[in-house]
Amino acid sequence: MATYGQNCARPMCIPPSYADLGKAARDIFNKGFGFGLVKLDVKTKSCSGVEFSTSGSSNTDTGKVTGTLETKYKWCEYGLTFTEKWNTDNTLGTEIAIEDQICQGLKLTFDTTFSPNTGKKSGKIKSSYKRECINLGCDVDFDFAGPAIHGSAVFGYEGWLAGYQMTFDSAKSKLTRNNFAVGYRTGDFQLHTNVNDGTEFGGSIYQKVCEDLDTSVNLAWTSGTNCTRFGIAAKYQLDPTASISVKKLQLGEEDLVHCKGGKKGGVVQDWTCKAFSLPPV
Repeated sequence: MATYGQNCARPMCIPPSYADLGKAARDIFNKGFGFGLVKLDVKTKSCSGVEFSTSGSSNTDTGKVTGTLETKYKWCEYGLTFTEKWNTDNTLGTEIAIEDQICQGLKLTFDTTFSPNTGKKSGKIKSSYKRECINLGCDVDFDFAGPAIHGSAVFGYEGWLAGYQMTFDSAKSKLTRNNFAVGYRTGDFQLHTNVNDGTEFGGSIYQKVCEDLDTSVNLAWTSGTNCTRFGIAAKYQLDPTASISVKKLQLGEEDLVHCKGGKKGGVVQDWTCKAFSLPPV
């Protein structure tokens, strides 16, 4: 297997991080439904290997415009990545990451932000360890009141996945997040269930019906309430440059339908159908 110094890309058969459990199902519901939002993303790379990424968005309802600029340089020989960030809120960020140098599969990241207008500073140390059948993560957020520790672990075996996520607030000396998840994943099918803080129960199913059609079902319920959230979504790829997405959400007794179609290419042609309620049957 090639080391990081020989090749920046290091494919391994490892389970996803806890945050990415059920991601395939969520993407069918979330991607492409940014109604009232115009967004532009541009990426380029210089001859010296520096990557530039810029993103801008405009909310047609409020007229608010936001933008970000990011530069990234990878020193593959030493497994180092340097990232500088800036956004229109005038917040500056610096990130330094080192991967596969201390041991194979270990990544350490130091992330800082600074706002010149307010003088606010923040710092975070991130660590992750990825090997076959295991994906571990531990982040520490530094705060004047006391650091917050975020931890997660995902274990996988023959398609089955089990994960745990927690947050410990040292200022309050208690767990502020306590989540569990169990799932099953194959090439064209994914099942995900989760329990958040012992009060919110959820599940999702992702199915790739055929090469051009992806479907997703989502269900959630919060204890102590009679509100059950249910949704079904599908995305159909008309051709390599065009697709159509539809989703139906049920929030309590209200049904909402969203649909979107789009064509990528030199000229973007989109049509959207914003949310509307279905009459009761």
